[in-house]
Amino acid sequence: MDFKIFSVCTGNVCRSPIAELILAEELSSYPTVTVESAGIGALVGSGVPEPGRRLAGVYDLDASLHVARQLDTEMIRSSSLILGMAREHRRRVVELAPGAMRRTFTLRELARIADAVEDRLPQAVEVARGQGPTAALKSAVALAAAMRGTVPPPEDADDFDVVDPYRQSDDVYRQSFEELVPAARRVSEFLSRAVTIASV
Repeated sequence: MDFKIFSVCTGNVCRSPIAELILAEELSSYPTVTVESAGIGALVGSGVPEPGRRLAGVYDLDASLHVARQLDTEMIRSSSLILGMAREHRRRVVELAPGAMRRTFTLRELARIADAVEDRLPQAVEVARGQGPTAALKSAVALAAAMRGTVPPPEDADDFDVVDPYRQSDDVYRQSFEELVPAARRVSEFLSRAVTIASV
């Protein structure tokens, strides 16, 4: 059984493709994990803009092959975890498929939750012990969903979001990457640790 992650932004050309690349790379040792991306108002057929490709290269990511596509309900239904780059993306996912609410977060939101619930992870994934990576990953997502309301929100609600750099300056692109990259790596680390714990 596969564990499919979707990263979602607006145009699917700046933020969600980079999150997709990071998550795919960080979780590449788990063959049942697939990572894809889409946009709620996608610039269908477009690639990552030059400033984004250039910055991706700084992080050893190749964004040159990406082609934007539109998010649809089938993508949502087939997913195990959906990561919006901002609250508007999380909201749109849930509007399209209300049943996806418990597996839909913003990227920075889930990274924040991961920090707060780390000590609960061993107990949460105990039920998945010996059942393979997908079961462990689903247990980690279920823990995050259950604990979401107990994690204090950031003082600035914008800290749930990754800033949109589309058609903005190089400085805004850098800010976007500085918000996105650590969050994507933290989420990957949280998911990987769940698999490691459940496999012992």
